[in-house]
Amino acid sequence: MPPAEEEKSLPLPERWPRASKFVLSACAAAVAELVTFPLDLTKTRLQVQGEAAVHRNGAAAGQAVPYRGMLRTAAGIVQEEGLQKLWQGATPAVYRHIVYSGVRMVAYEHLRDSVLGRSEDESFPLWKAVVGGMSAGAIGQFFASPTDLVKVQMQMEGKRKLEGKPLRFRGVHHAFVKILSEGGIRGLWAGCVPNVQRAALVNMGDLTTYDSVKHFLLLNTPLVDNSVTHSVASGCSGLVAAVLGTPADVVKTRIMNQPRDKQGRGLLYKSSTDCLIQTVQGEGFMSLYKGFIPTWMRMAPWSLVFWLTYEQIRRICGVSSF
Repeated sequence: MPPAEEEKSLPLPERWPRASKFVLSACAAAVAELVTFPLDLTKTRLQVQGEAAVHRNGAAAGQAVPYRGMLRTAAGIVQEEGLQKLWQGATPAVYRHIVYSGVRMVAYEHLRDSVLGRSEDESFPLWKAVVGGMSAGAIGQFFASPTDLVKVQMQMEGKRKLEGKPLRFRGVHHAFVKILSEGGIRGLWAGCVPNVQRAALVNMGDLTTYDSVKHFLLLNTPLVDNSVTHSVASGCSGLVAAVLGTPADVVKTRIMNQPRDKQGRGLLYKSSTDCLIQTVQGEGFMSLYKGFIPTWMRMAPWSLVFWLTYEQIRRICGVSSF
């Protein structure tokens, strides 16, 4: 059989391995995102609560809102805005994860298998996993940053309505067009630097931990490559990712949500470093962990749903285990 005919007879995952892995990871990420999105919305609202820079600039005059914890924030959203608002911003969030998860998973596997290389016993040294995880997360988030910006800003629309402010967007498409018209291409990447920094840290926790724990269990315990092993590894990865990523996530959310001038420059923070300093000085170090509980409570089930779904989809489609 000629090589061209032989290639056409191969299954799709073998003919286009990277494209197939991109699609499979995007599908798994979309499922995980929809299941856990209300916790992401709650986390975002908590992260901008009591923002010191807003009060210093007089933007919240006469609108002091008492601090509300995770449960009261979630309950308040339901009572004041409606149950469906717990999924406000879910559409751009799904778009974001299609791009973000697809790129980061393909990038990590390429770095692990072709660039950095495994050891002779098929293990992947921790330092290589750290480099691969951070690099893959940064690459994936850079491409997905515009969708993340729209997600964050749409998540705050319900709060603006309650404060008597006009809504900024009529939908996802309008949000993209308005941000592009006001800030240009650069405006779509507002908050890109802390976003990429956060993604690098989160993936050092998520990809690195999952891959390292999974293969450690397979090489050093009686566990086999099944759902039990995947669940244990994903539980560890969700916790580590939340601890490492929450401070950068708070900075990212605040920079993305801040008002901007006609040139797309932020009015509250000059940079992610400036936001970090203002936040710590005005609210204390622990303010960097605002929203940690919902972040962790979301990352844990998100990681579990994503990895179990991803591993099962790969198995069903004839792709080797991650």
